[in-house]
Amino acid sequence: MRLGQVIPNFKANTTHGPMQFYDWQDNSWIVLFSHPADFTPVCTTELGRIAVHDPLFKKRGVKILAHSCDKLQSHTDWVNDIKSYCRDIPGDFPYPIISDEKRELAVLLDMIDEANINNEAEATTVRALYIIDPQHKLRLSMLYPQSTGRNVDEILRVIDSLQLVDRNPNIATPANWTPGEKVMILPTVKDEELSKLFPGGVDKVAMPSGITYVRTTTDYK
Repeated sequence: MRLGQVIPNFKANTTHGPMQFYDWQDNSWIVLFSHPADFTPVCTTELGRIAVHDPLFKKRGVKILAHSCDKLQSHTDWVNDIKSYCRDIPGDFPYPIISDEKRELAVLLDMIDEANINNEAEATTVRALYIIDPQHKLRLSMLYPQSTGRNVDEILRVIDSLQLVDRNPNIATPANWTPGEKVMILPTVKDEELSKLFPGGVDKVAMPSGITYVRTTTDYK
């Protein structure tokens, strides 16, 4: 999957019933993430922590959608284990899990590693995570091996960044940025435009090269 690619309007069976993706998405952002298998330890922590943070995703207008190649009944049974392990999940398990037994969606969305893509017996999904905007476009992807669990704080951080730069296309967020910290002003913004675009002030960083390209501000919403 390439950034900017439109996610197809797939059909799927989920723990919340049959789904037509675009109808279910509506005007929301989506975090679609795959996990290798049900009843496995790292996956249990991932789905649990994402469920715990579901109110923070909802606050950002984001819906969560999980995926694996297990059977629907397996998902349903496993959810009880997840809720038992992560006791701080608020209320019912908050998001659907896709059952992709034939691996059709996993192949379509490039969720299977190269070594096992043609080996049905071994073709479990990697830890793929796709952030999809309301126009159904892939805006960010993260691919983790089966051995490494994902960081939910980082998922929320990049969503904040994507939504911020959509509101203000003249900025970008630097390394380790979190909301409220300084952002970078794009080089395409001319100096004479700064006071109009950022009346709250701009800091310019002097570089040994003499080129002024690092300009920061906290004047954004």
